[in-house]
Amino acid sequence: MRLDKIIEGITIVSVQGETDKEISTVVFDSRKVVAGSLFVAVKGYNTDGHNYIDNAVIGGADAVICEKLPDSPDSCITWVVVADSSKALGHAASNYFGRPSESLKLTGVTGTNGKTTTATLLYEIFKQLGYKCGLFSTVRNFIVDTEYPATHTTPDPVELNRMLAMMVDAGCEYVFMEVSSHSTHQQRIAGLRFVGAIFTNLTHDHLDYHKSFDNYLAAKKSWFDSLPATAFALVNTDDRNGRVMLQNCAAKHYTFSIRGGADFRCNIVEESFEGMKLKIMGEEVWIRFIGEYNASNLLAVYGASILLGGDKLEVLTALSGLMPVAGRLEIVSTGNGITGIVDYAHTPDALLNVIGTLNKIESGESRLITVVGAGGDRDKTKRPEMAAISAQKSWMTILTSDNPRTEDPEAILDDMERGLSPELAKKTLRITNRREAIKAAVRLSRRGDVVLVAGKGHETYQDVMGVKHHFDDREELLEQLKSVDDRIIGESEQ
Repeated sequence: MRLDKIIEGITIVSVQGETDKEISTVVFDSRKVVAGSLFVAVKGYNTDGHNYIDNAVIGGADAVICEKLPDSPDSCITWVVVADSSKALGHAASNYFGRPSESLKLTGVTGTNGKTTTATLLYEIFKQLGYKCGLFSTVRNFIVDTEYPATHTTPDPVELNRMLAMMVDAGCEYVFMEVSSHSTHQQRIAGLRFVGAIFTNLTHDHLDYHKSFDNYLAAKKSWFDSLPATAFALVNTDDRNGRVMLQNCAAKHYTFSIRGGADFRCNIVEESFEGMKLKIMGEEVWIRFIGEYNASNLLAVYGASILLGGDKLEVLTALSGLMPVAGRLEIVSTGNGITGIVDYAHTPDALLNVIGTLNKIESGESRLITVVGAGGDRDKTKRPEMAAISAQKSWMTILTSDNPRTEDPEAILDDMERGLSPELAKKTLRITNRREAIKAAVRLSRRGDVVLVAGKGHETYQDVMGVKHHFDDREELLEQLKSVDDRIIGESEQ
């Protein structure tokens, strides 16, 4: 594609050189430059692409988008100076791949919790309704029925637009995408056209990156501020930040709530470990999910489905057939009377919601044993809060390692323990090895108890010093529950 077509719609400060030249590819990593590339120098969180412009030129780049020219710019290169190269990258990638989002009904989901569940269930519903669909999520990406690995909640602009173009070629009509606060702040979704945006909630998370809750909120809101008048904005008004998202938002405003008046409403009629009976807009439906927050997620799915043209009865029927997303309140059981639960809860609010749900459903004799840790190289302020929530709401808590990344796991657990009063410390164990922690939790349990393993959910690895080792909470919990079966069988034979 010609350079002048690729930079169409980008706010440009100045251009040096020809723009009618052919470009072979768009890249922002100098190591991926090939002859004829357009290199976009992006200022990242850890590195600045402007430091690698010389490498890109040596590698064969024919054009460079940057915010600042080198001291001696090569006259053979076309230099496009912009105010925001991150935003320019999004538009350039979209243009290069033929603006694929404009050929799709692209709906995004943002919020601290519930993004994966909401986006995935929308994908599943519209598949059931007979449409070809695409999905971008933390767990997995799909183009129709073909799965692609997910490395980030929201891919980088080049990968994102490349996959959107593949979805167009595959005949997709609807695409559902998790939109993270990182992606909005880093302009990864710049240049995309959304037909709908969903806000689930906003709680304590990612302050290691955003530095303050106000910045975190602003990153989410910036996406709603950019929506066109033709789109819809569907927000959760049970969260006070839902109304904030609608301020200065040109899209059509819609609300959902499980507690008060809204455009879309529901309430929980019955609840057990097998599922819930919901009354959605006056119609009762049984679903295989538990928890008030899942009722909220499902209401968002229902509302968005209707706004996207779904028939009410067909959508409700599809809802009744949906299965929980991997690692989200996923039940692991061997039928021995102990209920194992694996959940991705890795924020204070998510952990409080999960534990509150389990305590609500448990019988009077049940005890909740929670295994929980906190990720390394992430927001440290939530560590003591998570430990306190677990210890307060569980019969027993075992603090353990999550994904320590480049941090010392013992230092992470020290941070968590600072949230424990002497009384809470008495009902808390510290077992750094995650496998041993899960084993201990099951060994402490008895018939009727619930063992919750929180934090990693669907993940099948443990990240230690940059190396990912295979570790699946579901596998580990199931193995330990099976060993309890063996013990029970052995005792019965004696």
